Amino acid sequence: MATDTLKSTPGAQDARGGLRRLLLDNGALTALIVLLVAMSALSGDFLTTDNLLNVGVQAAVTAILAFGVTFVIVSAGIDLSVGSVAALSATVLAWSATEQGVPVVLAVLLAVLTGIACGLVNGFLISYGKLPPFIATLAMLSVGRGLSLVISQGSPIAFPDSVSHLGDTLGGWLPVPVLVMIVMGLLTAFVLGRTYIGRSMYAIGGNEEAARLSGLRVKRQKLAIYAFSGLFAAAAGIVLASRLSSAQPQAAQGYELDAIAAVVIGGASLAGGTGKASGTLIGALILAVLRNGLNLLSVSAFWQQVVIGVVIALAVLLDTARRKAGAVAPAGGASSDGGGGGKRRQALTYLIAAVVAVAVVGATSLLHGGSSGGKDQKIGLSLSTLNNPFFVQIRAGAQEEAEKRGVDLTVTDAQNDASQQANQLQNFTSSGLSSVIVNPVDSDAAGPSVRAANKSDIPVIAVDRGVNKADTAALVASDNVEGGKLGAKALAEKLGGQGTIVILQGQPGTSASRERGAGFAAGLKAYPGIKVVAKQPADFDRTKGLDVMTNLLQAHPDIKGVFAENDEMALGAVKALGAKAGKSVQVVGFDGTPDGLKAVESGTLYASVAQQPKELGRIAVDNALRAAGGKATQQTVKVPVKVVTKDNVAGFGG
Repeated sequence: MATDTLKSTPGAQDARGGLRRLLLDNGALTALIVLLVAMSALSGDFLTTDNLLNVGVQAAVTAILAFGVTFVIVSAGIDLSVGSVAALSATVLAWSATEQGVPVVLAVLLAVLTGIACGLVNGFLISYGKLPPFIATLAMLSVGRGLSLVISQGSPIAFPDSVSHLGDTLGGWLPVPVLVMIVMGLLTAFVLGRTYIGRSMYAIGGNEEAARLSGLRVKRQKLAIYAFSGLFAAAAGIVLASRLSSAQPQAAQGYELDAIAAVVIGGASLAGGTGKASGTLIGALILAVLRNGLNLLSVSAFWQQVVIGVVIALAVLLDTARRKAGAVAPAGGASSDGGGGGKRRQALTYLIAAVVAVAVVGATSLLHGGSSGGKDQKIGLSLSTLNNPFFVQIRAGAQEEAEKRGVDLTVTDAQNDASQQANQLQNFTSSGLSSVIVNPVDSDAAGPSVRAANKSDIPVIAVDRGVNKADTAALVASDNVEGGKLGAKALAEKLGGQGTIVILQGQPGTSASRERGAGFAAGLKAYPGIKVVAKQPADFDRTKGLDVMTNLLQAHPDIKGVFAENDEMALGAVKALGAKAGKSVQVVGFDGTPDGLKAVESGTLYASVAQQPKELGRIAVDNALRAAGGKATQQTVKVPVKVVTKDNVAGFGG
């Protein structure tokens, strides 16, 4: 018996070790299957053809960026610039084709060359300038974003129609971005597994010094590696802008982190020497499934960030465990038992995983019977950001009205990202909601997603900002241009028609900043004695308002007035002015937020052009319900703005 026990122990250990190795080697695939099953069980809207195609579209840009980053990480580098390079490439294409009259084919080529050039600069700084990859690409992140804003003057540029078809579908159902993602993935797999430069990437990532001593021209190889990353970033930027029908100078912010996360989640090691295209694709799909599923489940946008952060941390921990267990695949992705056998075993693993996923997900979908169930009236509200009290109040007004009317309201936060908002609107459409309310990040960029809702006969209500080239049942908004004029009149009259002032502008490229600024400039024409000595963007942010105002005071210490395009920046300016605020320097804000009104009451803020945001939210929900019920709605519903000063702040309800 003792002998039998001794004989059985190694076999059992081998089985357990084999299972452990299988799970470690295919951890990302296992996680994707678990997510698919979980989301299918939790939401009846997840497992539909339209929604699964949405997931593919939403993964496309991240995946294309991540394929390029895979080359860099395999070679033990890092590239933080891909998001900015994507935005710059798209801006160059749109600017050259529309404003400079360059033929579209040449404009596309110019955009691609822009991406490659940025990559070559990164590679040169790293290889010959001896800069750490983190520093070199961080510098390019800033340079690329700045050039994008310079070229576009901070405003979105319409994309050529011939290129915008990249954001459409083939045959009315197959999204072109998904096809582009697949093509770029196959190209990545080919480069990594079948080319000299691909083998060089693994060699450099495994041991750069050994690679150099073995005869590899490491510096030249790094130039090519970062050029590849720039090329893929340009492709991602073109696809992203095509989806939005416009090149957004602020597009793809933070996407570099998603791209890196997708590569790491997919099994690549940040230490270099390992990684593959299929793993990167799985990593991008995991992020897309997470965001899509959490939106469908109405999980708070803030909690979504927490969940995604936890997933990234777990992926790095898995990478550490895999390396400790010796489970990291050799360079090139080949298995230790021979190239052909390893690839056959990998293909068999993917096949088994697909069969298991289909079977389990199919069984799980029976729980929902193909219906999303729930309340009869469901409304989606996509806000441009919840990192601003004005939009938080819009949400509060909408939620109060929805609760009063017994309506299921799902609120999402686009985080000032037009692409993320497009994803959220697609999710709303595939969920079959009664109606959708959208506060666009950008009026042009929201157009394609709203048109998709139009095709599905889902009425859309725009709030605060309109949607271009799409049908909306109603626009519920304050008049930003009129508000800017009122702000100019209030500040000029307070200064007696004489004096120098500065303007704190909002986030470049947003319609609210453009309209408020244009209204203020128009209103100021009636007061030739008022001179604007400086204009600087502070991104609607209080901290940036404080910093920018502090800097402006160094150059213009004798200013008499400040106009800020929202209350948050105005409050930052008040902090920078200190004792001058409300005495020798008058500050006018915009929005009528609670903190802004408190400052007006205390006298540090002279006035705020108040919009009554809670009323905007309430009226938007009311119109959404009317449109969903087939009742008539007004095309434009204007909520009055008013200048609130210390004299009338007590009677203002907000």
